[in-house]
Amino acid sequence: MSDQPLVPLIILLIALVIVLQILRPGIVNERWLANTVKFSIPLALLAGSQTMTMLTGGIDLSVSTVATMAAFIMASQAAAHGAPVAVLLALLPALLIGIANGIGAGVFRVHPLIMTLGTSLIGAGCLQVYQRTVIATGTRIPDLFTWLGTGVTWGIPNALALFIPVAALILFIQKRTGFGRLLYALGDNEKAARLSGAHYWQVILALYVFSSLLAGVAGLLYVGLIRAPSSLSLAEPLLLPSVAAAVVGGTSIFGGRGGYTGTIVGALILTVLTTLLTILQMPEGARRVLFGAIILLVTAVYLRITEDR
Repeated sequence: MSDQPLVPLIILLIALVIVLQILRPGIVNERWLANTVKFSIPLALLAGSQTMTMLTGGIDLSVSTVATMAAFIMASQAAAHGAPVAVLLALLPALLIGIANGIGAGVFRVHPLIMTLGTSLIGAGCLQVYQRTVIATGTRIPDLFTWLGTGVTWGIPNALALFIPVAALILFIQKRTGFGRLLYALGDNEKAARLSGAHYWQVILALYVFSSLLAGVAGLLYVGLIRAPSSLSLAEPLLLPSVAAAVVGGTSIFGGRGGYTGTIVGALILTVLTTLLTILQMPEGARRVLFGAIILLVTAVYLRITEDR
């Protein structure tokens, strides 16, 4: 298992599905599979942002705010300017926040946790101000994002049409590019990477811009799934699960180890686990306690299995 770290994750995922089927016979069917995939994809996209930043030993706490901003701006601008212009306007704040995070963490060496928390709070405040200026115009979700978020074709979620190319791009960057190798190098030993010629601030700037743009895309997809464009806390509930999905998937918060394939499986595990706890009809407080305990246990066991790699 230490040589094949995905094996224990897949075993756990299958075990959760089996438990779910035992507790509610017949629930595991084509419709359930499609819904599980639909709800896990936005989480997997946000967790992709976390995976990329965690490879360098950082973390991005602004991804949920960026996703919410992108969703609300797109929905509020779609009626007046059409979907293509609305999408560009929605991704502009994501680009600006990514640049701010990259400059703060890469140039001025502010700790990523503090830097992204600050830009998250600033972004949330700006979004509230923006809402007041467009409150009379209303919101509209373009048909494309509704089709992507909720549609199913021949039993296959339409969201995969967006997710598969994005996931392939992330995996290609991590495994097949010099930029991806620099992320691992900086997370494993920043001093050695710098002595080898790596330009730290350039890598970090590109990293956080990519992370924010990915979060913006996740927000556009998520609003099509939830269909609540007026919510200013749309993606906030996904922030900590996105971190948990990356950690459960084997990405180290200390940097230098992990990958997006495990994160995808981690997102599926958390989605199935959420369904399982809902079926058990636990109170919200007990559900959160058990959810957190399971994540800690899974992470501890997984790290124990893979620590000798």
